[in-house]
Amino acid sequence: MCGITGIVAQRNICGELFEGMQNLEYRGYDSAGMAVLCAGRLEVRKDAGKLAEVEGQQQLSAMRGTVGIAHTRWATHGGVCQANAHPHVSADGCFAIVHNGVIENYLTLKAMLQEKGYTFQSETDSEVIVHLIAAYHDQGYSVEEALVATTRQLQGAFAFALLTTHTPETLWCARHESPLVIGVGEATRYLASDVNAFARHTTQAVFLNDGEYAVLRPHDYTVKSLRTAAALPRVPVPIAWSNGHRVDKGSYPHFMLKEIHEGADCITAALAIPEDEITAIAQRLGASRRLYFTGMGTAYYVALLAQYYFATVADCYVPVISADEFPTLANVMPGSLTLAVSQSGETYDTLKALRYAKAQGSETAAIVNAPGSSMTREVDQVVLQGAGPEICVLSTKSTISQVTILLRLALELARQRGHLDAAHYREHYRALADLPDTLRKMYSALIPTIRRISHTYNQIQNWLFIGRGIYSAVALESALKFKEVSYLHAEGMSGGFLKHGTIALIDDHTHSLAFLPTADESELLQATLTNIQEIRARGGLVIGVHQHEDPAIRASFADEIIVPAAPALITPLLHLTAGQMLAYYTALALGRNIDKPRALAKSVTVV
Repeated sequence: MCGITGIVAQRNICGELFEGMQNLEYRGYDSAGMAVLCAGRLEVRKDAGKLAEVEGQQQLSAMRGTVGIAHTRWATHGGVCQANAHPHVSADGCFAIVHNGVIENYLTLKAMLQEKGYTFQSETDSEVIVHLIAAYHDQGYSVEEALVATTRQLQGAFAFALLTTHTPETLWCARHESPLVIGVGEATRYLASDVNAFARHTTQAVFLNDGEYAVLRPHDYTVKSLRTAAALPRVPVPIAWSNGHRVDKGSYPHFMLKEIHEGADCITAALAIPEDEITAIAQRLGASRRLYFTGMGTAYYVALLAQYYFATVADCYVPVISADEFPTLANVMPGSLTLAVSQSGETYDTLKALRYAKAQGSETAAIVNAPGSSMTREVDQVVLQGAGPEICVLSTKSTISQVTILLRLALELARQRGHLDAAHYREHYRALADLPDTLRKMYSALIPTIRRISHTYNQIQNWLFIGRGIYSAVALESALKFKEVSYLHAEGMSGGFLKHGTIALIDDHTHSLAFLPTADESELLQATLTNIQEIRARGGLVIGVHQHEDPAIRASFADEIIVPAAPALITPLLHLTAGQMLAYYTALALGRNIDKPRALAKSVTVV
């Protein structure tokens, strides 16, 4: 949540700083602001609203300075208003900070500072940081000593950047349980929550770990321990996707549509992951005493899809627990393996689950899209998706990539366990290899139908998305996409669960979307058709997502989205893509803010 950006150089950096904010706006877009130093003078401009609106009001990019910090906010403490926007400034006007995270003891700290005469301008937890630093500096601490002393007072998660008139050519930062990364450029040092902020300007990065702070100047940087203040050797590493992926929309009107269409390329990239990586992690899975999958939001639903693949292909049952409940439910122990799924690699609850698992003696693994993220550095083994930057808040191409990788793992585990002979393994792998071409044809073929359906039914406020077997997980994920971006209520569930209460909601104002299995999955297909008839018997309208030509099946639907015929193993990926397209075109018909839906942010790094 929230996007931190900073630059220190010996030239005007405000244009690049504003560009960095644009690149990170998907992390938060309630308000925005910048603080810069020029000739020893601190200037701050900020306001509520999306970045383009704040730019129109405050002309952020027109500021001038050689060192600066910037922030795009996702509100946690305090409403969306100018006073609560970052940066926050000390009473004497000498210090400015931007912060990501949650300071759990901020009320106690605020009361203590107010007793000492420090006045607050906002309702945020973040403002205590700048006043604490100023308070320590007023007591005679150096800027560095004040920063370190302040962090020892903070409870909770934080990543913050600091500038001050007392060190006019220096940018300061610190991290605990919230991401920060340094970019190393030519006579320039960058700072950000995410490498996307500066990937166009440098290919070298230094990732801060928890309990570290850094001092940045145009020609050097130093990383230090918050506990000891000792310098820590840290060599820059290449940014894996700095040059290989475009982060603009290209010819597409929205990042979401572009990224849906990139799903085919992401499958190709997932299939290009070296076989020895897949073999090694499958061996870990097979050797584990107890195995868990975990994730949050879409990543959790991806893990649910994988649960079905592992059960049906590899004869391996894997409990799937949402990361926020993992420490309560999971019975991990030495010999266990906990595998997490995360696009950003910074998801707070998922990192917490992995750290809990590791503390109990479990091995850990992760499937992650963002290279260099906290998760990639903390787990015992990581599979990098190689899907490239995903800018839209909704995860689409990354979802398709993750499912593909987990399916590869299930196939490999099945082969290792002798549940899949070489011929059947090659058959399944060929089906996966053919999928990108199938998807590319499907994108354009489905647009007329999905656009028509989106315009016909977008006034329906309540939706039930149903499926059986693995398609119940497809229904859950598709319902999440639909409600995230359309703001219409959508509830995903197993078709069999429908009649245990939820069917009471069926009326003219509640429509249903059903994901049908293939003809080869005859038992699941018949069960799904029975659920559809139960809805119709109560006057409910059903839209079907399927690949059937049978007139009797097609007669069950008021409308339909027909996906290409494909083997049962990969049909769920076609249905997921159809669900993503329906969400997009419904949101488009309703005039929603597609890439930045209300109240959401790309990387959930707070509790």
